[in-house]
Amino acid sequence: MMHRNDCYYTKEAELKNTAKRELANGLDKDPIYKLRLQCFSRGATGILGLARAFRIMDDDGSKSLNMEEFKKGINDWGLDISDADIDDLFKTFDADNDGSINMTEFLIKLRPPMNNHRLDLIDQAFAKLDTNGDGEINADDLKHIYSVRDHPKYLSGELTESEILKLFLNNFENGSDNQDGIVTKEEFVNYYATVSASIDNDAFFDLMMRRAYKL
Repeated sequence: MMHRNDCYYTKEAELKNTAKRELANGLDKDPIYKLRLQCFSRGATGILGLARAFRIMDDDGSKSLNMEEFKKGINDWGLDISDADIDDLFKTFDADNDGSINMTEFLIKLRPPMNNHRLDLIDQAFAKLDTNGDGEINADDLKHIYSVRDHPKYLSGELTESEILKLFLNNFENGSDNQDGIVTKEEFVNYYATVSASIDNDAFFDLMMRRAYKL
C-alpha cells in the first residue's frame, strides 16, 4: 500500500521533460502558466515546495504575502522567473491594491485544474490517512492503517517501522529544507494536483489512487 509504481515515475519524468521543453520554446506565456511550468519541471513536489517556501515566511499565520516576501519565496525555491513576471503575477493577485496577496488563493490558481472526481479521490485518500481527524498526516496516523510487515526493507532488517513511515511522508517533502514529518491537507492536494497533471486518463488516475490507498 501507498507506494508509487514504476508507471507513475515514468509519467512524472514525462511531465518534467514536457515542462522543460515548453519553457524553452521561446513563445510568450501567461506569467502564472509559466510559473506552473517551472514548478512542473521540478516534479511532483514542485508546487508543494513553493507553497512551503511561502509558508516559512508567513510568521504571523496571516496567509498573506507582500511583494518582497513573494519574490523571496520564488527565488528561494530556485524558480527561473524574471522580476518583470513576478511583478505581473503579484499585481494580478493583489486585486484590491493593498500591497499583499492571499497565499491560499494564489496557490489554488497555480494548481492545474482538476475535475470533481479527481478532487473527491484525493479527499477520500487524505481522510483515510488522517485517522484522528486533525487535518494533518503524521507517522502516528500511518501506524493505524499501514502495516510495514511485508515491506522488503523491513523484512531484511534494513529499515525500522518508523523509518519506513518517514519515507512515505518524505514523498511530500522532497527538496524541502524544512522536513517536519507532517503533511497538511493543502500539501496533500498540491502534491496530487501535479500528479494529476501527469495523467491524462481519468480511469488511470482513479485506479492509481484506489490501489495506493485501498479506497
